[in-house]
Amino acid sequence: LIPSRATRSPKSFVTAVVLSTPPRYRPNRSTPTIEFVVVRIATWNVGHRFGEHERRLVALVETLREEQPDIVCLQEVWAMEGGADQVDLISQALGWHSARTPTIFWRGQSFGNAVLSRWPLLGSETIELVDARGERTPRTAMFASVDSPHGVITSVSTHFEHRFDRSATRVAQAEQLCAHIVERRPDPETAFPVVVGGDLNAMPDSDEIRMLTGRRTPPQRGLVLTDAWETAGDDSPGYTWSRRNPHLADATWPNRRLDYVLVSWPRPKGVGVPISASLLGTTPRNGVVPSDHFGVLVELRTS
Repeated sequence: LIPSRATRSPKSFVTAVVLSTPPRYRPNRSTPTIEFVVVRIATWNVGHRFGEHERRLVALVETLREEQPDIVCLQEVWAMEGGADQVDLISQALGWHSARTPTIFWRGQSFGNAVLSRWPLLGSETIELVDARGERTPRTAMFASVDSPHGVITSVSTHFEHRFDRSATRVAQAEQLCAHIVERRPDPETAFPVVVGGDLNAMPDSDEIRMLTGRRTPPQRGLVLTDAWETAGDDSPGYTWSRRNPHLADATWPNRRLDYVLVSWPRPKGVGVPISASLLGTTPRNGVVPSDHFGVLVELRTS
């Protein structure tokens, strides 16, 4: 059902042009330029098995093949008990490496997170996230070590609590995520920063996102996460849960930015700085929009 991988040079191996004016503006041709090699990282909630999931899977693979991210953090990936695993299907179609959260089945299906990469993975670990009372939840954060040409990139795919009234739980999950980042990150003064891709189910002005990005006291001393869309997105609000998406015709609260690529700070000067951010999967492929969420694709400096 999924076309085989086409041969194409990865976009990250060509130089990206960074303009001397803020990246949300397009200057004239006389503007001086500086060239950087970038790594392309995406996050995408792929919408489990709702609706026409087989057609959506083909559309998802076609979009990833066209956009050519180097690392992808996926949420709501599925596996069938005794049957197919969506992560395997995607990684095999693209010729990528992958790791996923453990498959815990309920009514014959599993629901989880994954990291896929064109580069080998050195290992992965899944953290179970808690609620506001410290009790276990089905939510997780998966840490994967990507063996990139730019050094090991610790990539985290996560998915926070979704209910509107559970901000306190998302705050607890953000606190737990930061504690594990501090525990597992390499030397922040010399190594590539940790990259988090996730559906955080929270708007940028929420307590949980403000805490992660340093607009309120962060939960871990010496750790703040840069919001790549805020740094390098265009002039749009960047809604990933959008009324433009035909899958959201009956959504209770559309037009929200819920999905993020976050980059840890402190970090070596210049390394991991977002220079572009765009939405992923906004147009139909195979006659269908790939997911109910739009993804986020960012380019980060490697030096």
